[in-house]
Amino acid sequence: MRGNFRRNSRMLRRGGAGPILMGGRPMHHMSGYKPRPHILRMPFDMFVSESFYPRLKPQPDDKDLTQALLKRHAELVPPTNEQTSIQCLLLKVQGILEGLTVAPGSFEACQLEEVRIVGSFKKGTMVCGHNVADLVVILKTLPTHEAIRALGAKILEEVQKQQAQLSHELEITDRGFNILSVTPPENTKAVIRVLITTIGRNFRLISSSMHLDMKYLQSHLAAVRHSRWFEENVNHTSVKVLIRLLRDMRTRIKGLEPLSPWMIDLLAHFSVLNTPNRQALPVNLAFRRVIQLLSAGFFLPGSCGILDPCEVGAIRVHMVMTMEQEDLLCRTAQNLLRILSHGGYNAILCLDQKNVDPTAELSVWNSIVVTPQDSVYDSTLYDRKTGEEPEDEEVEEEAATNEKEADSAI
Repeated sequence: MRGNFRRNSRMLRRGGAGPILMGGRPMHHMSGYKPRPHILRMPFDMFVSESFYPRLKPQPDDKDLTQALLKRHAELVPPTNEQTSIQCLLLKVQGILEGLTVAPGSFEACQLEEVRIVGSFKKGTMVCGHNVADLVVILKTLPTHEAIRALGAKILEEVQKQQAQLSHELEITDRGFNILSVTPPENTKAVIRVLITTIGRNFRLISSSMHLDMKYLQSHLAAVRHSRWFEENVNHTSVKVLIRLLRDMRTRIKGLEPLSPWMIDLLAHFSVLNTPNRQALPVNLAFRRVIQLLSAGFFLPGSCGILDPCEVGAIRVHMVMTMEQEDLLCRTAQNLLRILSHGGYNAILCLDQKNVDPTAELSVWNSIVVTPQDSVYDSTLYDRKTGEEPEDEEVEEEAATNEKEADSAI
């Protein structure tokens, strides 16, 4: 009884689930205890709170940072030959797939419902050196491995008929298949990733041994929704510029790897367009805002973050990350903010040609030493929902200890 009283009183002090009887049943109605609601909070954002915190000094001149951002962006834009090669191949593959959708003829391996272009090529955010375009094919029939191989072989055959002067290859993947081509004389490589999914009523019939993995099928349908939302809501050039810059940083800075392409799209859109006066921020201020938000805990547990506009319910995009990844992302952004504040933007943008992670080791910027921060996350002392100690585990451990003590006393 003494052990139960100590457990119940501690849970009341910490705002836990309330006192528990020896049988494990809650007695909220007996104690009058009301569980504390879990409230998500918005981290501090200077661009939203500027009216409450007026500047004592004028806005610093960001001309150098703006020029550096635009210079790096110009380096990331794919050259004309890459864009031409990928567009030609994409139109060929799309035309063949749409032809099979309308008039399959003798092709009976599967039936096609819809073909949609998705990904960075569709959004206009493709990065130099990543000459890849994505197509989602929605099947009426079940996505068996045999049907996907047959569809890939059919596409390869038709593409080779139309572009006999080029060399093409078929590559079967876990998500569908790829069509690769090499265009002379620069030997420009282009890749069309065909991502396979199926209509909704087929999902209950999916078997892991015969069909594509369920998580891939769902993610490909989500890619269609993401592409449609992007097309309807993102028209500002600064958003696309910022997306390219963030994707480039993600490939070089390890702490930014937890950011998915969809998170980057929404984060860039939020940073540029979510302002009190509904006026878009210039790219230099939006770039600073992204790093400031992440360093303030925008994607940490307990933060409201960004609601996924393509999902039903209050789904926040950062909740797909583990807490270790959220901690890594936050402390990396804090290191980047300190480097940026002391003029180290060339290293962040890789304009110094060193191609190293500036947050990986100690560095000096204008006589200021920036030391990488250590992890603060401890899985034994944190609860995902409340940000407090995991009381249930502690209660179980203490109960087990009390039982051992009672047994030894007997």
